[in-house]
Amino acid sequence: MRAVVLGAAAGGGFPQWNSNAEACRRARRGDPAARSRTQASLAVSGDGERWFLINASPDLRQQIEARPCLHPRVGLRSSPIEGVILTGADVDAVGGLLHMRERQAFALYATQRMLDVLEANPIFEVLSPECVRRYAVPLGESFQPRHVDESGSGLEVELFDVPGKVALWLEAGRPLDELAGAPGDTVGVEVRSNGKRLLYIPGCAAINEALRHRLREASVVLFDGTLWQDDEMIRQGLGPKSGRRMGHMSVSGPDGTLAAFRDIPVGRKILIHINNSNPILLDDSRERAGVEKEGWEVAYDGMEVQP
Repeated sequence: MRAVVLGAAAGGGFPQWNSNAEACRRARRGDPAARSRTQASLAVSGDGERWFLINASPDLRQQIEARPCLHPRVGLRSSPIEGVILTGADVDAVGGLLHMRERQAFALYATQRMLDVLEANPIFEVLSPECVRRYAVPLGESFQPRHVDESGSGLEVELFDVPGKVALWLEAGRPLDELAGAPGDTVGVEVRSNGKRLLYIPGCAAINEALRHRLREASVVLFDGTLWQDDEMIRQGLGPKSGRRMGHMSVSGPDGTLAAFRDIPVGRKILIHINNSNPILLDDSRERAGVEKEGWEVAYDGMEVQP
C-alpha cells in the first residue's frame, strides 16, 4: 500500500484566500516555516500506479497537477485515478468532484446517505452515470475498490461511523440537537493491505469506545487536527463557533486528541485537516513542538505515507 497526502489543510486552505492573519501572511511571503497547504485529501494505491482518492477537495485540480503520479499517461485523455471514496458531504470533501466532469470513467464509493445528498443536488449530474459508477457502501462492511477495468485493487476498505456533524450547507432548518446527524453522515476510512492498517479520519467530534477499539494497533492514523483549542476561532475573532459546534475535537486540552491517544497504541500518528488558525501549521511554534514531543506528525501536501 502507498498513500500520498494531496492536501493537509481544513476548509479554505492555508493561506485562506480572505485571511490576513499573521500565519497566512507568512505563508504568502513564502516563509519556509509556514508552508502552504491545500484542502484535505488523500490518495491511496495498491500497486503504486492506479489510485483512489479519499475525498475530492475543491483544490483537486491543483493537487493533481502537483503530483506526477496522478498525471495522465496514455492516449489523448486518461487518468490513473480509478475512484473516489467519500467521508462526508461537506464542500471540502465533495467540491472537487466537479473538476472530474470531463467524462472520465471512475467509481464513487460512499454511504447511501452521502449518495442521496449528491443525488438531490442537480449540479452533480455533470458526473455522467455512463462514466461514473456510484456504489453505496454499508457501514462496517469491507469491500475491495476495483479498477475501471474491473481488476482488483489489492486494497480492502471499510467505512465506519465517527461522531461528527452534518455538512454545513445541510444545517438549515435543523435544531441544534440534530446537527450531529445520523450514522453515515460522518465516517472514517480504514484501508488494509498485507497486514497493514491505515485509518483516515479528517473530521471527528469525540473518541468513543468503538473508535478507540478500532484505532488500537493501527499502522498509521491520519486524524482530525482542525483546531488547537475549542474556542480558537472565537478568541482570534474569526467566527462565533467553537470546535465542538463545528463537529471537531481539539488537539489540546484534557479531552483533546493528544490526551485521548496517550493510551491508544498506534504505529504512526499524523494530524490532518488543519485550520489556518491552528498554530501547529507553523514549524517554529510552541504548539508544533508540543505535538511532536507527543509523537505526532503534522501533515503537509505531498507527504508520503507508507504503512
